[in-house]
Amino acid sequence: MNFQQLRIVRETVKRNFNLTDVAAALHTSQSGVSKHIKDLEDELGVELFVRRGKRLLGLTEPGQELISIVERILLDTQNIKKLGEQFSNKDRGQLIVATTHTQARYALPPVVTEFKKHFPKVNLVLHEASPGEILSMLRSGQADIGIATEALQDAPELAAFPYYSWHHGVIVPAGHALDTKDKLTLEALADWPLITYSEGFTGRSKIDRAFQKAGIAPDIVLSALDADVIKAYVELGLGIGIVASRAFDPVRDPGLRLIDADHLFEVNVSRVAIRRGTYLRGYAFRFIEYCSPKLTEQVVRAGIETPAE
Repeated sequence: MNFQQLRIVRETVKRNFNLTDVAAALHTSQSGVSKHIKDLEDELGVELFVRRGKRLLGLTEPGQELISIVERILLDTQNIKKLGEQFSNKDRGQLIVATTHTQARYALPPVVTEFKKHFPKVNLVLHEASPGEILSMLRSGQADIGIATEALQDAPELAAFPYYSWHHGVIVPAGHALDTKDKLTLEALADWPLITYSEGFTGRSKIDRAFQKAGIAPDIVLSALDADVIKAYVELGLGIGIVASRAFDPVRDPGLRLIDADHLFEVNVSRVAIRRGTYLRGYAFRFIEYCSPKLTEQVVRAGIETPAE
């Protein structure tokens, strides 16, 4: 048994049992992949994959048991490397943070500024992705830290910590009929074409739920992944925008107005997440603490060292 066999097993599941894709991802041949799998099965004395001819269709019962062990072994292998790096070179290395555009653009700039001031030799990589992609990157070890509003709190293999709470706001062109002192209602909002986030992004489910509870079918004419795109089309007069309130800046958005909508939509919570069992370098703990002073190294360690229920 060797690490290459274990990597192949993990990659085979990740690549939906397509051995051509597995071979490409691991820079080897398909025949080599097949041989490694067969050698491992012969050594263990059980079949790990369900087959139809030469095709792999899924995991057998022993394979399902094995994959969780493989994940732990490969995670601990990464942890050993990080442990050595931590003590041999404390202030150098790489930190990969997977996050959404909204977090990277509006929440993280002061955090990144503080982090780079204290750790200038650390290569900080901000990988913008969807919440689902962030979840996958954390699970596979491609990211050290994930930050998003959706998806992270529902994954038992992750330790997810509250970062900050926020509400949606409504943006309109300056002088718009809705820009009055009257308290905004869902009914008034639904009289206009709406532009907001795509499903699965930046609290979109809370927006949909508010209209559904009120029995109102809004006319959402355009959806986008980030607030900058939404604001651009509101400026063009294509509709009224619903965005994260902190995405509005009166200096940068002089032609727009933000209307309070805290009373219309549920509060959202953005979270910082780490895969349980992951070894974090010291500077990773500092990055998280810069996000929220409440998330001390002691608090985060306790979370990631607690087994999933």
